[in-house]
Parts: sequence; structure tokens; C-alpha cells
Amino acid sequence: MEVAVRDEFLRVGRRWFETYLNKYASEEHRTIIERDGQKYYRQEKRPKQLRTILGTITVERYYFYDAESHRGCCPFDEEWDVEGTMFSVRLRRIIGRVGAYRSFELGEEDIREFTGLEVAAKEIERVSEMIGRAVNTYSQQQAAGSNEHAVPMMYVCMDGTGVPMVKQAVEGRTGKGADGIAKTREAKLGCVFTQSTVDAEGYAIRDEHSTSYVGAIETAEQFGKRIELEGTRRGSDRAQTLCGIGDGAPWIWNLMQDRFPRAIQIVDLYHAREHYWTVARLFFKQGSKKLYNWTERRKQELNAGKVKKVQRAIKRLRAHTSEQRQAQEQHIEYFEKNRYRMQYDYYRSMGYFVGSGVLEAGCRTLVGQRLKQSGMHWTVEGANAIIASRCLLFSHRWEDYWAARSAA
Repeated sequence: MEVAVRDEFLRVGRRWFETYLNKYASEEHRTIIERDGQKYYRQEKRPKQLRTILGTITVERYYFYDAESHRGCCPFDEEWDVEGTMFSVRLRRIIGRVGAYRSFELGEEDIREFTGLEVAAKEIERVSEMIGRAVNTYSQQQAAGSNEHAVPMMYVCMDGTGVPMVKQAVEGRTGKGADGIAKTREAKLGCVFTQSTVDAEGYAIRDEHSTSYVGAIETAEQFGKRIELEGTRRGSDRAQTLCGIGDGAPWIWNLMQDRFPRAIQIVDLYHAREHYWTVARLFFKQGSKKLYNWTERRKQELNAGKVKKVQRAIKRLRAHTSEQRQAQEQHIEYFEKNRYRMQYDYYRSMGYFVGSGVLEAGCRTLVGQRLKQSGMHWTVEGANAIIASRCLLFSHRWEDYWAARSAA
């Protein structure tokens, strides 16, 4: 009964909406329009099938043509934002959101269940990618100027995570597997958030809904421009204190120095701990008291910012294999390179964050939950479109995009 009532309301609404749009289109009184110095002359009416949240309708609208440039246009399509597409704005919003959150196949089922409309998985994929490309352009244009008030503390975080790709997207690239063939490409993800206070124990508290994300599969140089634009949009130039948090990847610190030179650089504490733990597992029996005692002392030293003590402790271990010696050298070098980024006692005394958990969670949820599902393989363009839409959604800016599109 409910479905029958819904379908009847949709039928009546569809008929009314079709009549309204055709009346609106027929009221086009212009015979000539000018575009980019060219004159377009009104021709005949042409039908356009438009798929809406009420169902499919047909609109007869005027076609304008310029014989000199051999180009035509339909002002109605531009006014109603359906140029180059058969989907209405409202239906595209639904498709884009579903495509960003769900696999395209499951999205087809969801749209059928919730709206009664049939939108094929391939159509969801095409529309989602089209929206993602437009979202990416919007995000970069919006970043042209800062629109936030000055804040006491701002953080910029960067990380990377692998995305499974189609064969053409990894051709000629070296992978980490035994066969040496790449199967993934790195999606670089960045976030910006603010902090205004600490808790009763002096630990930093992230401002609610203050986190915004950017990301793409692209070179470090390209991503550097992207994260810098987002920082500018958020007001990084006016933050009283700016901190940059990341793991030990050289590209992160190169970008941080280049794009945010005044940022206090902080190696994620929990990532730093992984390095002495990697060494410990090679020298001590798993689950042993020696393993616990040794790592616990390194934890206390690192928390106190005594990186040299951690290095000396690693060096003092007696290596019996080449693997152990190589690990010692590698991780001693890691701590040496990042020593000035590990002043955790000072960071804590100032009430700073010392971990990039918000971004690591972003890699798992924003990228992983959508793009790394079983059996998925992406093109660079397709992955970047979905990442762009998900960044906007997770940044609570989805409505802003559609409002800006409507006002354009």
C-alpha cells in the first residue's frame, strides 16, 4: 500500500513538473543570444529526456545555433544545470552521494530501494566521476582565499595509503611484492584541523567538526600545491601556532618545509615507537619479559624527548645476523634524521598534539573503506573523483558545493 501511494504521488508530481518545465521553456522570447563574441540564433524546439527524482520527463526547449562556429546551445539546459547530462541536479546529488559512500553495484540497489528509481551501476559510476571532477575544481577554486578567522592552534597532517589499480595504471611501476610488479598507487591524503583547548590532564583536544581533508593519487609536488591551498583556505597563515604532523616519509617533511615553513614539525609519536619495536622484535623473544622491559624503557625515553638515549640503546644491542645489524643501522639513522621532530616532552608541555591519529583514521575510512574493498581496481581518474567527493563529504562541505553550483 505504501509503495502504491508513493508511486501515485510520484506520477502526479512528475506530470506537474513536466508541464511546469515545458511552460518555462516555451517562455524563451530571445531570438539571438551572444556567447564569447559569437551570436547564436534561435532554431526549433528540441526534446530532452530528463531523469528526475520524480521519474523521467520530456522537455521541449529551444535550440540556438551559430553558423559561423558550427556550435549550438540550449539556454534552458544551462539554467537548470542539465547541460551534457540527462540527470537533474537533485538526482545527481543522490547519485553522487551514494557513489561516494557505496560500491556502484550496491548503490544501484540503494537508489532503487529508497527512491523507486532505476539507475544502473555504470550510470552511477559515470555520474559520480563527473561530480568528483567538478568537486575537485570547486575545492581548488575555493582555496584561493582564506575564509576563517584567526585561531590559536592549527595542524597540517599528511600521509599516504595504497589503492588497488587496474593494470594500465601501474604499467612500468615497481611493486613491493615478490614478483616486483606494482598493484597499487599511493593516494596522498592531507588534513587540516584546529585546537582551542586541552583537557584536565593537559592533553590536546581537537575542535569539533574542524577537520577538512584533501587527497589524490598524484605526485608529491602536485599534492604540495593541493594541501597548501587547503591550508590557505583554512587560515594557516594567520594561525598563532602552526604544527605539521606526519610519519618519517621524506616527501612529507620536504613538502612541510616547502609549503608550511613556519610549522613546528612533529613526527607522529606512535609511528616513532614502531621503529624501536621493529628492532626489539628482532632481538628479543616475542612475549618475553626482556622485550617488555626494553621497549618500556624506550617508551619512557621517547616520551621525555631523549632520542639520543633511544639511539644508544639500539646501538648497544649485540647483533648476530646481518638482518639485525641492518635494522640497527636503519633505525638509528631514522631517529637521527628526525631527532629535532621528536621533542615530545616540550610538545606535551605546550599542549600540542603528538599523533596524527585523525589522518590515519582518514586513510582507513575515507580511502580504505570505499576504494580498497575486495575485488576493486581503479583508474587514477576514477579513484581521484571518488576521493575528491569523499574529502568534501568528510569535511562537511557537500552542501556548500551544491549551494555554490546553484548560485553560479
